[in-house]
Amino acid sequence: MRVLIGCGGTGGHIYPAIAIAHELKEQDPNVDILFVGTRGGMEMDLVPNAGYPIMSIDIRGLKRGKIAQNLGLPFLMLKSLYQARKIIKLFKPNVAIGTGGYACFPTLLAAYTKNIPTLIQEQNSSAGLTNRLLSRFVDKICTGYTAVVLPCSKEKTVVTGNPVRSSIYRLEKERAEALTFFALSPSKKCLLVVGGSGGAGKLNTTILAGIEQINALNIQLIWITGSRYFKTVNDYLTTHHVHDDIRCYPFLNNIEMAYAAADVVIARAGALSIAELCIMQKPTILIPSPNVIGDHQSKNALPLATQGAAIVINESACSDSLITTSIDLIYDVTKQQALKTAMQVFSLLHANAADKIVKEIFDLTRP
Repeated sequence: MRVLIGCGGTGGHIYPAIAIAHELKEQDPNVDILFVGTRGGMEMDLVPNAGYPIMSIDIRGLKRGKIAQNLGLPFLMLKSLYQARKIIKLFKPNVAIGTGGYACFPTLLAAYTKNIPTLIQEQNSSAGLTNRLLSRFVDKICTGYTAVVLPCSKEKTVVTGNPVRSSIYRLEKERAEALTFFALSPSKKCLLVVGGSGGAGKLNTTILAGIEQINALNIQLIWITGSRYFKTVNDYLTTHHVHDDIRCYPFLNNIEMAYAAADVVIARAGALSIAELCIMQKPTILIPSPNVIGDHQSKNALPLATQGAAIVINESACSDSLITTSIDLIYDVTKQQALKTAMQVFSLLHANAADKIVKEIFDLTRP
């Protein structure tokens, strides 16, 4: 079987695609997989590092509110559709899969025009523009949430949960082992702060403002700043000599080690981050980004907040309450356990997502 996968833009689109590819290989070692991404996108590094070939097309996204910058987009769409059709002619896939991102639309549209079975996976509780458009003509839609609304018949939609990278499942390590990995102490509390693949400016400035308080309480910190913010944060830590109990990174490929080390996690409410945190069952404070389309991160976080499975703080309230809330939680073992217990239902939702999606893929390719 030959499988074409279109994805890109953010880790939230790329890592689910890689997780699906890994599960396909696990169930059928002879499957041939080719990715399609956006030229210059982060998928052009992440996918080959995961062991898969990738080809690029020249699509880019709609610039909302910038009419002049969108004038050439129809021509670029036609060009990328032509490129996707050429890739399909060369690769001859039996099925095409999309997990979101700019490259997903022309890839799946080209496959549809060639009568190739198609499947998309929507991670968020509120579907993005690409998947809303694709939902009208693809054969199957796998969703990470139960309440996703799409302009298509419900019969072709199945709730699977969100697939996470296989290393999340493999890592059931003791906290002490993970702390040793980061050269941190097993006798101190550990806080993980992660702002998604692009980083989060407000989250970083809030932690910086409270760093002396965190440091004074001997709380260890694993801090993933995002590449845009790393130099500013690292320079501050160096200048103020508060490096001893802090491990600061622009990006961390083996995020599962950070999850294992942490007593409490502060994170954005991206769909993939939530799925990973649920599977690892980490006491979590979610800070939904207000800068995403359709406010979908707030919608991602809402089911967990409603069930008492996570603490949710609006970004506008970060400065006032994030540091005190995280310190209170890191020393409140009873509250941590209550969050983990409530999170179990969400853990079950996402635990076998890749397997469920692969079963749908196999169903599409049967004669």
